[in-house]
Amino acid sequence: MTQPATPVAIATPDAPAAVGPYSQAVRLGDLVFVSGQLPIDPATGAFAAGGIGAETTQSLRNAEAILVAAGSSIERVVKTTVLTTSLADFAEINAAYAAVFTGNVLPARAAYEVAALPLGARVEIELVAAVG
Repeated sequence: MTQPATPVAIATPDAPAAVGPYSQAVRLGDLVFVSGQLPIDPATGAFAAGGIGAETTQSLRNAEAILVAAGSSIERVVKTTVLTTSLADFAEINAAYAAVFTGNVLPARAAYEVAALPLGARVEIELVAAVG
């Protein structure tokens, strides 16, 4: 019988630190689960300037930095969840998202409008990716 894989916490200074009692990501076997990423620039600690498109791009940059630290990449993402405080912003969010995910097989995705996000963010993105 195969021994179950042990979860490994992933952390990198190239993405914002967790804002609560959770890991930036957890790797389990050949998968990495990236916690929801806010549009915080890790160099400044502030939200990305330039509107919801820039905020979406920053959230994805943060997730990408975590993926790299886990031994994966944005090209290996298989599932995303996009949370936004306004689906009225979805066209801009989608445009920024489409600039990052450009492969032949795009990740499965769910998107939700929520009442609020941590720290007053307007967008948060979590994802799952293959490793290796």
